[in-house]
Amino acid sequence: MKRYLPLMVLMLLVLLPLAGLSTYAMHILILVIMWSVIGMAWNLLGGYCGQVSFGHAAFFGVGAYTSGILYQKLGISAWWGIPLSIIVVAAFALVIGFICLRLRGPFFALATLAVGVILRVSAENLTGLTQGDLGIMIRTRTWVGKTWYFYIILALAAVTFFLVRKTIDSKLGYYFVAIREDQDAAESLGIPATLYKSIALCISGVLTGMAGAFYMNYMGYIDPKVVFALHDISIVTIMVVMVGGAATYWGPIIGSVIMVLLAELIRSIPVLGVAYQTLFGILLIVIIIFLPNGIAGDWPKLKRLFGLRGAS
Repeated sequence: MKRYLPLMVLMLLVLLPLAGLSTYAMHILILVIMWSVIGMAWNLLGGYCGQVSFGHAAFFGVGAYTSGILYQKLGISAWWGIPLSIIVVAAFALVIGFICLRLRGPFFALATLAVGVILRVSAENLTGLTQGDLGIMIRTRTWVGKTWYFYIILALAAVTFFLVRKTIDSKLGYYFVAIREDQDAAESLGIPATLYKSIALCISGVLTGMAGAFYMNYMGYIDPKVVFALHDISIVTIMVVMVGGAATYWGPIIGSVIMVLLAELIRSIPVLGVAYQTLFGILLIVIIIFLPNGIAGDWPKLKRLFGLRGAS
């Protein structure tokens, strides 16, 4: 049963638009699936390889601006930004990896945070290329409805899930986990840690960049404060994985459902909407204390707590 669960979930999602969901419900589903992609990408690097990044907004923003600049400066459809972002973000990730991956632990985390901030400031000032704070807008949307946007991000999520799973089940995955557990021991066994961390960063960055390129096409507008946002992109990405469960296949998906729905609920209540960042912080503290491995990682504990002994 567990073997076919991903396929069953995928088929269910494929059929969902046929149920006549409202535009708002489709929008929420699209956001959930997009954050699942970003969460799974971060999980590959941070959860399995142990390299905690606070700068994934950098990859998201580079992917988004790849699409936006194609449209704004070259007159090419922004959808070409999704495949092109693979090349652009991969090259960018390799450069960042060469600079940052020689650092470990909090030093690597701070370095990636700085990269995101540097790119945001650069995008604000390179007005000839990015139009600065004015941002880039797609004047003619591809589709009025949301169904095709849903299927495109669903296809990207399916590819991401399959790629991450195959990577972790391969020799690469064993190297990633070995580096996470003890990098010095892994290097003593002949594993070139910097090389494999660069591979993890590159895959993670490319998947995040493709999500950013999709965001440009879906929302139709970006600016530096949106796509390079420390809290709204980088920190929320970490929260998605931590809440759902790091180093688990389903954790980022569970976390994205919870975080997107919670964000919508908080924003719908005027009193709470002002302090939504504080509420997110409280949620993360509670999860770390009571479910340190996230919902998916501590599922046996939750089953015992709620008496779900027969649940799989």
